[in-house]
Amino acid sequence: MRSPERNPWWWCRPAAGLARMWTALRPYVEWVRLRFLLMLAYRVNYYSGIAVYTINIGAYYFLWKALYQGETTLGGLTATQMTTYVAVAWMARSFYFNNVDREMAQEIREGRVAVELIRPYNYLVVKAMQALGEGLFRLCFFSVPGMVLVSFLLPVDLPESPHTWGLFALSLLLSFVINTQLNLLTGLMAFFLLNNEGLMYAKRVVVDLFSGLILPLSLFPEWARAILVLLPFQAISYLPTMIVTGAWTTAQIEQALLVQLVWSLLLVVPIRALWVLARRKLVVQGG
Repeated sequence: MRSPERNPWWWCRPAAGLARMWTALRPYVEWVRLRFLLMLAYRVNYYSGIAVYTINIGAYYFLWKALYQGETTLGGLTATQMTTYVAVAWMARSFYFNNVDREMAQEIREGRVAVELIRPYNYLVVKAMQALGEGLFRLCFFSVPGMVLVSFLLPVDLPESPHTWGLFALSLLLSFVINTQLNLLTGLMAFFLLNNEGLMYAKRVVVDLFSGLILPLSLFPEWARAILVLLPFQAISYLPTMIVTGAWTTAQIEQALLVQLVWSLLLVVPIRALWVLARRKLVVQGG
């Protein structure tokens, strides 16, 4: 039997394909571990962040509680579902949030990116793996403890079904992928703009607002929702969070996961195209 390396049809056999994929990704997994350990060295900052996020969620809770006076539902969500939505959305943000774009911009300004480009690995994959390590740290030491604390303080109604939590975990992973892809696109713009601070700030505001973090998309005007459903932002916060609220049917959840999967694949195209152009455009400012 011919070895997978010499057989051009190795990809037709799932076991050989997965083994080959793992061999290719294995060197990058180490970057996940290294970033996790780096974040672990400064974990006190995130313990204090739990208190800040809890206060933030509490402020939104009392705001929505006042808005629900005399109303049974708003945007298809009951008061309890809205509380759950706010709590889960903000705690989930700590997982998918990362500063990959800011790190890339700094490396470009300082000239360190020139060294990164000659090393034997894919620069963008390394940045994504570093973001994953940071996200896993936040999930373990920020999101989960914070959610437990909030569940004792506020009337949240979390699902009991392991199946629902499994779908949410898959959706949250896809939201991380999409948010990281948008950060990579923003970071790559530093190759062309040299200073993309304004773009990064604008991107953060747009993502927080249009992803449904601050306001669920169901509360937007009809014309605004018609536009937002065509953009990837909803796949970052609104879609995964709605899975936990219990306001969606199984069909709606499956459609949401499909939307996230499609966007995670579509965003690869502009990232790849911009990466090719960026390597030709490289201008080192420091170093």
